[in-house]
Amino acid sequence: MTALKYLQAYPAALQEQVRQLIANDQLGAYLEQRYPERHTVQSDKALYAYALALKQEHLRNAPSIDKVLFDNRLDLTHRALGLHTTISRVQGGNLKSKKEIRIASLFKEAAPQFLRMIVVHELAHFKESDHNKAFYKLCQYMMPDYHQVEFDLRVYLTWRDLQGKP
Repeated sequence: MTALKYLQAYPAALQEQVRQLIANDQLGAYLEQRYPERHTVQSDKALYAYALALKQEHLRNAPSIDKVLFDNRLDLTHRALGLHTTISRVQGGNLKSKKEIRIASLFKEAAPQFLRMIVVHELAHFKESDHNKAFYKLCQYMMPDYHQVEFDLRVYLTWRDLQGKP
């Protein structure tokens, strides 16, 4: 029985479907059929523009974003695909707050839906800090198929592990 570490929280029936795809050596074909394209966001500058456009479209009242970048240090061993941080500094008599989003570099080669899902997830943390019902409702507002793409992203990560990719 194949251990599916990224899919442990999902129902056994879904896990079994993924195991069948693995056993029949069709997991890669499934992903290629559902997500044939690769996005064109390859630089930190383009990623910032991409995240800012999503924020402007869906979260106009959220705090501004100061930095968005691909981070080579984020990877699956740290169990982080993206990070949102708020750094507060005192400048003179004022307290300045900077908001940053870091996306794991593995998403440079991913489908556009996966990149969007990660950016939407991190943007949602600016409004809701916890992974609660309101957080996921906000994610679905910004990306109606959020839950399906999140599941498929976990399948993609499982496939990457099977390929021996870091």
